Amino acid sequence: MSRFKKGLAVGASAFLLATLAASPAAAFSSNVRIDLRVLVFNDGSAGVGVLTSQMDREGVPYDTVDLTQPNRPPLTASALSDTVGGRARAKYNGVVMPREDALAPAEMTILNAFEQTFGIRQVDAYTAPSAAVGLTPVWSGILDGSSLQVTPAGKAAGFGYLNGIVPVDNLDSTVDESYGYMAVAAPGAVYTPLVNGHSGSVIGVYGNQLIVTLAMNQYQAVAQQLGHGLITWLTQGIHLGHWRNWFSLHADDVFLPDSRWNTEHNCTTGDDCPPSVQLPDIRMTASDVTALIAWQNANGVKLELAFNAEGAVTGDPLTAQLLANKGQFRWLNHTYSHPYLGCVQDFTVVPWQCSATFVPQADIRAQIADNVSWAQAKGVSLNRAELVTGEHSGLKSLPQMPSDNPYLAPALAQAGVTIIASDASREPLPRPVGAATTVPRHPMNIFYNVATKAEEVDEYNWIYNSVADGGSGICGSQCIPPLSPVTGFDSYIVPIEARIAYGHVISGDPRPHYAHQSNLAEDRILYPVLDALLARYRAAFTTATPVVNPRMSEIAALQAQQKAWRAAVAARTVEAYLLNGRLTIVNRGPALAIPVTVPSSTQIVLLSLLGIEILVGPYGSVYGAERSGWTTLSTNAQQLLRVT
Repeated sequence: MSRFKKGLAVGASAFLLATLAASPAAAFSSNVRIDLRVLVFNDGSAGVGVLTSQMDREGVPYDTVDLTQPNRPPLTASALSDTVGGRARAKYNGVVMPREDALAPAEMTILNAFEQTFGIRQVDAYTAPSAAVGLTPVWSGILDGSSLQVTPAGKAAGFGYLNGIVPVDNLDSTVDESYGYMAVAAPGAVYTPLVNGHSGSVIGVYGNQLIVTLAMNQYQAVAQQLGHGLITWLTQGIHLGHWRNWFSLHADDVFLPDSRWNTEHNCTTGDDCPPSVQLPDIRMTASDVTALIAWQNANGVKLELAFNAEGAVTGDPLTAQLLANKGQFRWLNHTYSHPYLGCVQDFTVVPWQCSATFVPQADIRAQIADNVSWAQAKGVSLNRAELVTGEHSGLKSLPQMPSDNPYLAPALAQAGVTIIASDASREPLPRPVGAATTVPRHPMNIFYNVATKAEEVDEYNWIYNSVADGGSGICGSQCIPPLSPVTGFDSYIVPIEARIAYGHVISGDPRPHYAHQSNLAEDRILYPVLDALLARYRAAFTTATPVVNPRMSEIAALQAQQKAWRAAVAARTVEAYLLNGRLTIVNRGPALAIPVTVPSSTQIVLLSLLGIEILVGPYGSVYGAERSGWTTLSTNAQQLLRVT
């Protein structure tokens, strides 16, 4: 992130900004049409990237002017507004600027006139305090490890989904990660602080501008937590797009045992340990089921149990307890016996290689169908369209399998599977597998072959320590000092794993995470990570902004909606505009689910034969301080909303 200091020179028309209302709740102008699309002047800076990344996550349409192109066409008034049906139209409902003077004076005059005429807001993505933005600097420096505070005005102006305290991470004490200026209103300036630091404001309103003096990039937690508020303020809470914080977790191998890590030989029993080295497998017990139910009920989050029915043994206490409480869980087909469903593996070489043949279609089909049959016989509720193969096998996996098992897609179609899990660390994006679609899953670094804190730390050290420190050395230049076998799990692994998962949650990433049944047994080492994740989330976000806990099929549907919406935005087939408090959304393309975010008081409108508005109820569902939802419209259909 760049750091810079600026003089106090005022731009050619900046004096006009001081005359505008400073209220964070200033409204769009009346009797003009405001189209729902943002204009971004992009110079490639990290601050602009925070805004565009958040809009990409939510699906907010925007156009970009590339300021790095020396021969770009100059900004004109006609690029910003025109007349439609005899009425003045703003082509944009918000403007993102790198800083307040990023354009030439003549262009700034045109832009300022447009914003004042239509009541359009502007975010200055990162600038230094100066009289030009109504500020006097009082402090500048490194913010790592500090905390920001959302003010009451900030909560009312778009950040109301946050409890108030926003920590600034300090991920590496040897690296300066976050920098900012803190400021107060300049003499005579009307400035409203929205987010404060220890000595002054870092985000606030001056005229129609949101002034950001905090250097952020799109990957930082502080930016991801504040990102939605920036968009809400910019668009006055009215935009196309949909925002949620998602978290789902799959527990694989339920009913089966998992092999155990050998802390003496640094290998996994039954895998890469010598045959003479034996340790007992790891398998949940009935009491672990009771603990899981209690945890789910206490936290309002359900795990999805990816099960292998071959391990469900008659008379087994674990099986009996799971079936006695089957309605407490979500169930996922993980194949009947967890075989490898890719190529036929050749273990005569190390590492193993693919032979010339593949697991046949009939075998894949049987593994899917036998698990479904068991669930049906036991009254276990199962969506047969969902599937998690063992080790995500059958899907391509380098280096051994550069392509899918050619028999996988036909077997999925035959079994009625349309959603198949993949590994997000290998394939981060959904893709088709025949008629099915993948749902990438984030692997958690809580290993499948451990059940105690000591085992987890020992394997972690083996992977992440240098040879000189007793590790494998495969970490290369990324090795860490050895973790304490007594304190290392709680002091190092839990915070890191919780932080990684938290980053997925607050970046609007719906992809599920996965761990294993072994992590719910013995020391139950998965729970400290989940507890730390949820504790951090609940400290940051209000109870009106809960973590959303979708099933795998719901994630697949969401990913399909998001893909279709991105295509529609690129094709510009959806028309959406605000006029005197009525929001009109028209679909000019094929049938489409359209994401919409509006203030909490927004009502759905029907028109009578005389054109009289009839309010028929609130739009969408409440999340945070807003209402939002996906509205499906057929070709040329429209949705009317009354925004108050």
